[in-house]
Amino acid sequence: MTALLDVDDLRVSFPTTQGRVDVVKGVSFTLGRERLGIVGESGSGKSMTGRAILRLIRAPGRMQAARMEFDGIDLTTQSERQMRALRGARISMIMQDPKFSLNPVMTIGSQIAEALRTHETLPRRAIKARVIEMLEAVRINNPEQVAKMYPHEVSGGMGQRVMIAMMLIPSPDLLIADEPTSALDVSVQAQVLDLIDELVTGKGMGLILISHDLNLVARYCDRILVMNAGEVVEECVASDLHKATHPYTRGLLAAIPAMHETRAELPVLDRSSWSGT
Repeated sequence: MTALLDVDDLRVSFPTTQGRVDVVKGVSFTLGRERLGIVGESGSGKSMTGRAILRLIRAPGRMQAARMEFDGIDLTTQSERQMRALRGARISMIMQDPKFSLNPVMTIGSQIAEALRTHETLPRRAIKARVIEMLEAVRINNPEQVAKMYPHEVSGGMGQRVMIAMMLIPSPDLLIADEPTSALDVSVQAQVLDLIDELVTGKGMGLILISHDLNLVARYCDRILVMNAGEVVEECVASDLHKATHPYTRGLLAAIPAMHETRAELPVLDRSSWSGT
């Protein structure tokens, strides 16, 4: 497998009254043009890992890594201007909730067009055609009409599709999806994830899917990293998740309710059963 992204000893820290605290502690992994899931509880460092790859950790936060290369480019040495050229064009990130990611005073079409215009110089007519084409690709009916609407005029599911269109219209090589369906109804989640999977595999991209839902990443990813307290505690092939051996991963799996649950109560993670912080 040719590495698209190579991360070695990634650390993210923030200051506290007791000194700096690491929220990502020496994370290392390699990603090809495949689908990698990163799972763990809230606060395990999943989202910080995704943001660090894009160099979005701002002061007083601090990010450092022994190596963080994307397609041969050393991300740790890139200037902010150079990173702006990479963000969106080659590495895109879908945030958790479209309500906070979309500009409320710009039409949907204008926002998608801006994502394309930032990285490419095209005639206005060509940009408009690409916007409509992208809205159709994310299965939005009446794309010409939706392009004229504002974010508050569309549903949460449609807003998330708009975000996907915006992130994918520059045709990036790597997509980081941070809890892309957390704000959606269960009936819409599968549709959005199927859409992301279809677009990612169709374009031959790399995907990092960040989630707390183990069953979800097992279904949509090729490999899984399990994070706890800022560290990767286990890595496995997605189809072998049920064979996980680390006590933390086993605890997460045991806490998932079954469709026909017979247990009187779900087990609580026994944090004393594994070494960690």
